[in-house]
Amino acid sequence: MANFKSDISGIDFPANERVSAKTLRKSLFSMIQNEHPDFNEKNYISLSELNDYRQKYIEYYLQGETGILTEMEETVLNNMRKHTTLSDKMDESDEGPALTLGQRLADKIASFGGSWRFIIMFGVFIFIWICINIFIMVAKPFDPYPFILLNLILSCLAALQAPVIMMSQNRQEQKDRQRSKKDYMINLKSELEIRMLHEKIDHLIMHQQQELIEIQQMQIDMMNDIMKEIKK
Repeated sequence: MANFKSDISGIDFPANERVSAKTLRKSLFSMIQNEHPDFNEKNYISLSELNDYRQKYIEYYLQGETGILTEMEETVLNNMRKHTTLSDKMDESDEGPALTLGQRLADKIASFGGSWRFIIMFGVFIFIWICINIFIMVAKPFDPYPFILLNLILSCLAALQAPVIMMSQNRQEQKDRQRSKKDYMINLKSELEIRMLHEKIDHLIMHQQQELIEIQQMQIDMMNDIMKEIKK
């Protein structure tokens, strides 16, 4: 297979990777000219080099939008360079590090304390408590009306239950923030890949148009030759 030499690197590449500078988008053409001032529309570049400049263009685009690349944007760009996906890695890291005993206990308490099972059981407990002190132990109730001991138990339970539930909610909020970051990274990667896809499609259309123009020119030349032969 014949090779060609890239006009920006001087390296030999397969002929099927040759890309004419005429078919490049203006933004990419300007970027290449900034690094290689002698590059013009008559030159050629390899497809792999063109993909590298597309990656650079995306990086410059992100820097222009935000001023500086964040860690998430760097991760997205690295995955695009390596042609790897983000979603499968996100699924693997969703659980995060192993939970401590306190975190597992807080989750179980919050889950049980916010269920109908807890409400029904505690309602039954209060009802039995009141019945014992009013109807069964009428002479000497251990907690006579207005049930001061019961109020103390309820106050202590609420005082302990509230921070435990807040601990569980804080950890849930942290997980939600992590999911939001992952969703942002996936959406950003999708947007950038769509931009690259549009650029590639535009490049293919321009390349095909150039080939059609050359074919039409050849057909016109053939028709002119035929007309000359007929006139003779």
